Amino acid sequence: MSYREGRFWQPDVTVATVVVREGRLLMVEERAQGKLVFNQPAGHLEPDESLADAALRETREETGWDVNLTAFIGAYQWKAADSDGAGGRHYLRFAFAAEPVAHDATRALDEGIVQALWMTPEELQAEHSRHRSPLVWQVVQDFLAGRRSPLSMVQQLA
Repeated sequence: MSYREGRFWQPDVTVATVVVREGRLLMVEERAQGKLVFNQPAGHLEPDESLADAALRETREETGWDVNLTAFIGAYQWKAADSDGAGGRHYLRFAFAAEPVAHDATRALDEGIVQALWMTPEELQAEHSRHRSPLVWQVVQDFLAGRRSPLSMVQQLA
C-alpha cells in the first residue's frame, strides 16, 4: 500500500551544522550501517524542539563544541537507496552555518561517534566514498559557494 493509498508516510527530519574554523570544517567520523563514515554534526529533530535548538544540541552531543548559528544554508530532500542499509528512507535535512564558541574536551560523544575532527574541504572531498550520504558534500558545496540566508528564514511558531 502506498502513501497515496492511505499508508502513513513521514520523512526523517534532520539538522546539520557546518562549523568552520581557520578554513577547516568540523566533521564527525561515525559508525553507520557497519561502516566508518564522515558527516557534519547532524541528527534528528526531537519533539517540541526548534530546528535551531536541534542543530545546537546535535553539534554539542556529537563534537563537544558549543557553537553560534550564523545563517541558514538550506533545506535538502534525499531518499536513501533501498540497498544502502537505510531501507529507502526519506530525509529532509535543514542545514545551518555556525561559528565555534567553546569546546568541552571532557564531554562524552554520542554513541556511534568515533571522533570529531577538523578537515579542509579538500580532505573531505578526497574522502567522498566515506560520506554518510550525498547530503554531506552538497551542504558543504553550498556553504563554500556562499549560500546563506538569515536565520529568520526558519521559524518555530508557539
